[in-house]
Amino acid sequence: MRAARLIKLVLLLQSRPSMTGTELARQLEVSERTVARDVLALSEAGVPVYADRGRAGGYRLVGGYRTRLTGLGRTEAEALFLSGVPSALREMGLADAASAARLKVSAALLPELRDASASASQRFHLDAPGWWREGDPPPLLPAVADAVWDDRRVVARYRRRDAEAERELEPYGLVLKGGVWYLAARAADGFRVYRVDRFTAVAAGADRFERDETFDLPAFWEERAAEFARSILRDRVALRLTPEGARRLAHVTDRVAAEEALRAAGAPDDGGRVTVTLPVESLEVAYEQLLGLGPEAEVLEPRALRDRFAEAAARSAGLYR
Repeated sequence: MRAARLIKLVLLLQSRPSMTGTELARQLEVSERTVARDVLALSEAGVPVYADRGRAGGYRLVGGYRTRLTGLGRTEAEALFLSGVPSALREMGLADAASAARLKVSAALLPELRDASASASQRFHLDAPGWWREGDPPPLLPAVADAVWDDRRVVARYRRRDAEAERELEPYGLVLKGGVWYLAARAADGFRVYRVDRFTAVAAGADRFERDETFDLPAFWEERAAEFARSILRDRVALRLTPEGARRLAHVTDRVAAEEALRAAGAPDDGGRVTVTLPVESLEVAYEQLLGLGPEAEVLEPRALRDRFAEAAARSAGLYR
């Protein structure tokens, strides 16, 4: 543990002209006293670390010293490609590996390019999780991620409604969608998608599986996501939309379903309104979604949903009378 910290300290000093004890302590997550002891240990080992005294002082490397410890390990190299998704790295337990990788890359750059990582990170940031959800990652996510990285078969228990099933899986890839983690895995009956937070147990075996090199995770996910979106749209609602309602329909309901419904619509009536048949997940979901369109949408069918909107409109009119 200390050896890794000493290497990180040297790389930090190599990537910048100088750093204060406070800055180093914050980066290394230790006390300033520990930083001072580490600097002394490096000096005794022959690393030319110089301490500038005074209020503007700090630590720096002397004489253009360059360490050769900038080679990336496999885990660091893999984590580097995910460094734009910090929340995902933390949840998979790869934050330290990514930090070490970025540090090594920064130390290996020419002096005039060393601010590139900070420059980019201060201008672009991906916040993957959705709003209004708990930030705790699935407890078994690190174990699943390890199996994905190592191509190891796992025996997993998976919760579906009130029942649990045990399956042997070949974990191919992880997807973070709207703050929810999914595992793409090959089971006995082919490739399937599992929500990681529904795993109740995951045990990795000693043997590795042979990965199908033709498997394309982004393409697989895009196809399955489209299938899932279509599968949950089981009901139909007939609507009459104003031009504004037609413009906003895709913003309050399923985008693909809305676009297809509008393309299939006939010509507008004399008032510019179009009639569409919209696939929806359920009448309850449709009620919650279409309320957002207000007077820009009129529900025609089914009758029960139309009556519900008429009641809501009457109550609203009573409030604002």
